[in-house]
Amino acid sequence: MNSHAKSERYIRISIAEQRLQLIEDGHTLLDVSVATAKNGPGESSGSECTPRGKHLIRAKIGDNCPENTVFVGRRPTGERYQPELRAQFPDRDWILTRILWLSGLEPGKNRLGSVDTMKRYVYIHGCPDDDKMGIPSSHGCIKMRNSDVISLFDLVEIGTRVNIMEGPLEK
Repeated sequence: MNSHAKSERYIRISIAEQRLQLIEDGHTLLDVSVATAKNGPGESSGSECTPRGKHLIRAKIGDNCPENTVFVGRRPTGERYQPELRAQFPDRDWILTRILWLSGLEPGKNRLGSVDTMKRYVYIHGCPDDDKMGIPSSHGCIKMRNSDVISLFDLVEIGTRVNIMEGPLEK
């Protein structure tokens, strides 16, 4: 192999295992528990399901924002999440700390038309630390602990591939 070849770094997510791994050249750099959609896997607009298949990171949002920064419409609100804020806004979908906005790569499956991941605003993002990981509970996104999403954000670039699979991760 050419010693100057750029190593390949990619993310794989298992809906069955509620896990996210960041892999580089066959080595696991990050392996964390996440929470995917409460409604299970699916690609249809409005389904609040987690889309399957091949994706890439289209945008990175929130660089250098403090942990627990609250985002609405991909913009920081100026709020910092606290349990009292959740009590004040119990129905808010909490998107915190960092956002990795996904775009599908498979036309007809997760790209274009009524199955377009990016138009569905599907992200990998932080969430309140009292949200349980390992249990499907999101509105379609992949939720992570704030410390984990900061680590992931700092290790990936726009264009990083993301494979979301229904079954278990390969060993």
